[in-house]
Amino acid sequence: MQSTIRHIHFIGICGTAMGAVAAALQAQGYRVTGSDASVYPPMSTYLESRGIALAQGYRPENLPAEADLIVVGNAISRGNPELEEVLNRRLYYLSLPETLKEFFLRGRRNLVVTGTHGKTTTTALLTWILEFAGLAPGYMIGGVPKNLEQSARLAPSEHFVIEGDEYDTSFADKRSKFVHYLPELVVVNNIEFDHADIFENLAAIQVTFRRLLNIVPQNGLVLVNADDANSLEVADTSPAPVLKVGFAENADRRITNVSYQAAGSRFTLLDTEFHLSLVGEYNVRNAAMGIVAAQHYGVSLEKIAAALASFDGVKRRQEVRGKVRGVTLIDDFGHHPTAIGLALAGLRHQYPGSRLWAVFEPRSNTTRRAIFQESLPTALAGADAVYLSQIARLEQLPIEQRLDPERIVADLNSKNIPAYYLPDADHIVAHLAPQAQGNDVIVVFSNGDFGGIHQKLLDALAVPVLQVAT
Repeated sequence: MQSTIRHIHFIGICGTAMGAVAAALQAQGYRVTGSDASVYPPMSTYLESRGIALAQGYRPENLPAEADLIVVGNAISRGNPELEEVLNRRLYYLSLPETLKEFFLRGRRNLVVTGTHGKTTTTALLTWILEFAGLAPGYMIGGVPKNLEQSARLAPSEHFVIEGDEYDTSFADKRSKFVHYLPELVVVNNIEFDHADIFENLAAIQVTFRRLLNIVPQNGLVLVNADDANSLEVADTSPAPVLKVGFAENADRRITNVSYQAAGSRFTLLDTEFHLSLVGEYNVRNAAMGIVAAQHYGVSLEKIAAALASFDGVKRRQEVRGKVRGVTLIDDFGHHPTAIGLALAGLRHQYPGSRLWAVFEPRSNTTRRAIFQESLPTALAGADAVYLSQIARLEQLPIEQRLDPERIVADLNSKNIPAYYLPDADHIVAHLAPQAQGNDVIVVFSNGDFGGIHQKLLDALAVPVLQVAT
């Protein structure tokens, strides 16, 4: 197929993954063009610097007459003028996961990291271990790893580490993206209900994970969370060998001797002590998956330990955005109750004695819905005080399906945890900043920009608090 393709056009080219793949194909000698509704830096300048012509907006005339392949982004749906033209002209098109499979993953040893939580951190950590060990893996990570120069490297390599997303592939393919990734090794970090816009229930999510494990070869390997019943149930039907990794007594690779300090976590695995600068049980488990996977590919425990000790984490995963007047501001991508609860527990270890403020924007397609109405108060109760904003894209959901932030506030107040419901970032900043004091920690949970709340908080905290004379 590839021998007949010369010109590739991307619809939705400015997405992080789309842009990375487009640039890699251009570097391989293909002519690449693309269009997007939002063409702006830094992705636009990154692509244009590599000789890729970009069109603003979606129009039928954007499609080059000589294009041999159209790559259709996941955000593109029926009704898009360019997509309709592709279908009307019977042009050859692929989704991004299919493009990765055909141009980059076929013939490689692919390590696919999956799960409801921890995918990005585990993928970044495993990639860093292999990089530290000199294996120079290809990789694609759904975040920005601090130890690596970029989120993706698609140059030729024997090994390829990829974050395996269970979200659907494209407008035409409602299977999960990860079924296209030709896995040799699969990590199953955990399985919970999420993505309520495409999955009806937990059982439907387990089905898609079973489909993934069903294509792991018999000489491959599945690493599964020994402490998660949902993951173990899925792995029971795996045709490939399975290793259980975790704290449970029946784990094949058991984590022991765990301790948490402000500077990080220590634990023992495979009769070796490891140190990780990240804090919390979930980060220890993420690290354990990376350790076992790397050892499977021949990396020595000594090198793994050294790599782990030098791992700096991923941006937007408990990332300190600044410290003003003694108040530490942390950005976290968490949007699922389990992830929020675990993050707060980890921060308790990292900042003992500090007052912990949690600020949460219900923004994901699941947390905007009432599905987590009962579990979110329990998760947020790990903080000393809580702020919730109005749910994002409120008008898209009928009122009976929406999460009720005011009810969550009432539930928290009933537990003697101060909680506030305010409509947006500006109102939250105005209310919170004057109350924050030295040694406090504010953690903002959102999978979006949240109205620029991080910088607004830092700016507001920098303003001296006026003392009223008595």
